[in-house]
Formats: sequence, C-alpha cells, structure tokens
Amino acid sequence: MYSGKTVFVVNPHSGNGATGKEWPRIRKMAGDLLGPFETCLTEGPGDATWMTRERLLQGADLIVCVGGDGTLNEVVNGFFDDRGAVRKDAVLGFVPNGTGCDFRRSVPILSGIRASLETIREGHVQKIDLGRIRFRDHHGETATRYFHNIASFGLGGEVVDRVNRTSKACGPFVTFIWGTLVSLFLYGKKRIRLKVDDGDEQTVDVLNIAVANGRYHGGGMLVAPDAATDDGLFHVTVIGAMILPLVFWHLPKLYTGKIKSIRQVSMQTGRRVTAASEQRVLLDIDGEQPGTLPAEVEIVPAALNIILKADPGC
Repeated sequence: MYSGKTVFVVNPHSGNGATGKEWPRIRKMAGDLLGPFETCLTEGPGDATWMTRERLLQGADLIVCVGGDGTLNEVVNGFFDDRGAVRKDAVLGFVPNGTGCDFRRSVPILSGIRASLETIREGHVQKIDLGRIRFRDHHGETATRYFHNIASFGLGGEVVDRVNRTSKACGPFVTFIWGTLVSLFLYGKKRIRLKVDDGDEQTVDVLNIAVANGRYHGGGMLVAPDAATDDGLFHVTVIGAMILPLVFWHLPKLYTGKIKSIRQVSMQTGRRVTAASEQRVLLDIDGEQPGTLPAEVEIVPAALNIILKADPGC
C-alpha cells in the first residue's frame, strides 16, 4: 500500500454528475482499500488546480484525481507553478470517472472504481512525459498550461467547445460523435503555419493537427497510434483538409486504428512544435478549450510521477 499523506481531489460534476452521486460509495471503498485521506470537492473550473497545488505545498504526498480527462488536466497543472514542479517527489493517482477518459487507453490505468483504487494501493510509480503549451487565452493574454494527453488545433477545439456546452447524458462515445458530426458541417478548413523542431515551416490547410503524448482523444479516436507517454517525443498528426463526403468516408478509421491509411494524413515526431494562423483556430487541450493559436508546445520528459498498473512480467 502507498504510504504518505493522501488527498483526493474530486470533481462531483464529472460524468454528467455521476461522480457526485457515486462519491459516498467511492469514498467508503477508498477508505477500506487505502486508509485515511483528505477530500477536496471542486465546485468550478480551476478549483482542482489550486486545491492540488495548495495541498502539495502543505505536505501531501499522493494526490488522487477522481473525474475525467479535464479534471485530470487541472490536477496535473496543480503539480507545477511558474518555476516548475511544486514537489518533485509527489505522486499522482487517477480514478477515471468522467465523459472522455481517453488517457487511460494509453497507459495501464484500469477502468472501474475498485480496479483503479486497487492499482493505487499497489503503488507502482512510473514517470511520464508532459506537454507544456503557451497559447493565447480567451482574454487575448499569453497563458501556459501542461497537458498529459493531447493538444490539438482546429476541428478538435470546435468539437470540445460544443461538447462542453451540451449535456453529456448519452455517454462519451455518442456525445463526441454528435459533437464531431455537427462541427464538421459548420467547420471551414484552417490554414496553419506549422513547424516541428528545426524543420522548415509548412503552411497547411487542415481539418485538425494533434500534438500527441497519448494515443487517443475525442472519446476514443486513435489519432496517434505510435505515441508513448515515456519516449520523450510528441507524435504530430496532421489531418489535411478534405471535402465533406471524404471526411465521412474516412471517419470510422479514426476509431479502428487505420488513420495511417488515409492519404490526407501525415505524421512526424518532434520535441517542439509551433503553430500560428491568420484565422481564429480553437485549441483542445486534454478535452478542454482554453484558447486559440498561436501556440508553442514543448515536451517535458519524465515530468510527473504517476501510479500505473504494474506489468505482470516485471
């Protein structure tokens, strides 16, 4: 069992309110499996970040996030401030219980409350990379944010903006499919200037560009099949502009791992990505929509200690 002061940061609104309804049961199960802990219940956007940072500065050793990828992103950002890591030895645990939960598809975090709590009790700690992105927020100011999974520009930002403004009662898959289909009909291609590492700047007409640390986003789209959270690299997927019938023809390939077979898709790897556009291009950062291009993105290798399911072969 993991030892040290433990704090649960819980988003009761995640999963369309399901987490709040289930929290008494989760709390009892967590107490039985992990022992005593402190609970912080979020009330609105940004709460998970300051709650995490405050508890780490007060001596918490393990922060357990209960929610979806958006809540996890806020908690991850609480591990850092303007100077870097708040506590380099602190550890993150994750109990996925939200709308998206795409990150757990890329790393060994089991679905199900008991299974994820048992993984935390086993306490197998690994280091993962993070992305750090500087972008323009909705007030026109430069902002910085870390991300554990994927940052994307273009259609992804439009979808997330629409999904986060609607009910998610139909579940993640249907919610994101609906958001994607509606956004496709309303979306116009974006012309983006893109540069990866020291390569030449390209000007590309795109549906979406994904700068991936993890493999999945958008409720199960396998947008970066070769990405790994511990290889020190981004996997950059550029989905070029296509006519609408062709988009619908290829859409299933985003869920079946066949994205590489699409002629209008290109992929590359790198440690630093810059992107800009004369158009208004929305961002999707771990399922949240905090701003627009221009953006500068860099990999931060081995940035975070996280509890994952141990490889049975180890």
